[in-house]
Amino acid sequence: VQLQASGGGLVQAGGSLRLSCATSGRIIGIKAMRWYRQAPGKEREWVASIIVNGSVNYADSVKGRFSISRDRAKKTVYLQMNTLEPEDTAVYYCNINTVYGGYWGQGTLVTVSS
Repeated sequence: VQLQASGGGLVQAGGSLRLSCATSGRIIGIKAMRWYRQAPGKEREWVASIIVNGSVNYADSVKGRFSISRDRAKKTVYLQMNTLEPEDTAVYYCNINTVYGGYWGQGTLVTVSS
């Protein structure tokens, strides 16, 4: 099983990016898919979740600006990020949590300039 995150880049404050996390291999027993981020010098923090029944949750810092979704057919989870702020600069990681354990992607860098 592999998770490939993409879509990061450099954007000005107020701009948008869409991150993708494509999965390969067979993943069974999925409970939730999440995005995390780690800013320079800080600990990794949870950003957003989508659980198997479709319910979504967001960290307060991104609520109203970010949107998580999934495409079952493409085996991909997305993070639409709007109204980006310099404080959103971080490496973003996707995570899939299953009843058997979790999987992590390699991370994609998002840099927001002021």
